[in-house]
Amino acid sequence: MLVLTRKVGERILIGDDVVITVLDSRGDGVRIGIDAPRGVKIQREEVVRAVIEANAEAAAAAAAPATEGSDDAEARLRAALGDRGRAADQG
Repeated sequence: MLVLTRKVGERILIGDDVVITVLDSRGDGVRIGIDAPRGVKIQREEVVRAVIEANAEAAAAAAAPATEGSDDAEARLRAALGDRGRAADQG
């Protein structure tokens, strides 16, 4: 793993097509912008993990009768999506 220190406005180049720019730094969080070709998938790890878990639980639920707590997978997925999940629900 390559570890870099960057300041707001500085960039990281990945290959010839991907540019990551540090947009803002607040407390323990950093906002980054990613410029990449349309064909490059850019996903948050926690969302991918939540989708995988939800799919596994849905497959298990399909094989078993419904029980209490069957909405847990959906709740975890919505929590992982955060504001983006709510925006997608609205339209």
